[in-house]
Amino acid sequence: MNVTQALAGAVGWLTLNRPDKLNSMTRDMVESMTVTLNAWRDDPAVRVVVLTGTGRAFCAGADLKAGHAALQPGEKDSLDVIVAFFDTLRNFPKPVIAAVNGIALAGGMEIVLSCDIVLAAQSAKLGDAHSNFGVFPGGGGAALLPRKVPDNVARYLLFTGDTLSAADLKTCGLVNEVLPDAELLDRAQALADKLAGKSPLVLARMKRVAANACDKSTADAIRHELLELRDHKRSYDIQEGLRAFAEKRQPQFKGY
Repeated sequence: MNVTQALAGAVGWLTLNRPDKLNSMTRDMVESMTVTLNAWRDDPAVRVVVLTGTGRAFCAGADLKAGHAALQPGEKDSLDVIVAFFDTLRNFPKPVIAAVNGIALAGGMEIVLSCDIVLAAQSAKLGDAHSNFGVFPGGGGAALLPRKVPDNVARYLLFTGDTLSAADLKTCGLVNEVLPDAELLDRAQALADKLAGKSPLVLARMKRVAANACDKSTADAIRHELLELRDHKRSYDIQEGLRAFAEKRQPQFKGY
């Protein structure tokens, strides 16, 4: 399979597995990831998702050599499929970690931009690359890069099509941690396990507020937070957390 799915405890792993093509994405791969994410979204046993690749690439973007079959009336085209995938990924209510094992270009960079936390191997290089082939971004490249890194860095990556190292992009704020290549996946699992032990309800609500904060005034963002808190005060998880604190034990959160 060109995309593999696996569970490790409460962590769902999605691995792009087309190393001979630098994990460039076909329509079938994109649709497969969308289906899996939708299933995991509603599965309480999956609390965190990690996205990674095999071989020397995380993902080199869409497969530009893939043929495009004639569409029947009303049938979704490739852009529809891409939009559905990135909407699903960006709006996923659980933490998503990108474990960037190698080059991440174009759509691969857009996957990184859509994740909550980015871990990268020391050898990883990331860039937009759309401009190299006269292709325009469709997964948020031009829209999201300026929100993730300084504006002049975003424009450099978009206009030149060049890559920057994981270390450079850590300095810019896109990458959270740079790790020795051999330690990347173990660190991703350890971090995901840590997040899986938190209240799923708290993390989902934090993610929702944080995702919308930049599009609101400070007052509106704080109001949103207070509304989420009002609902959260009625939850099992906050009561369990307070009991665990008083009893000096680890809480057992249930996500409601």
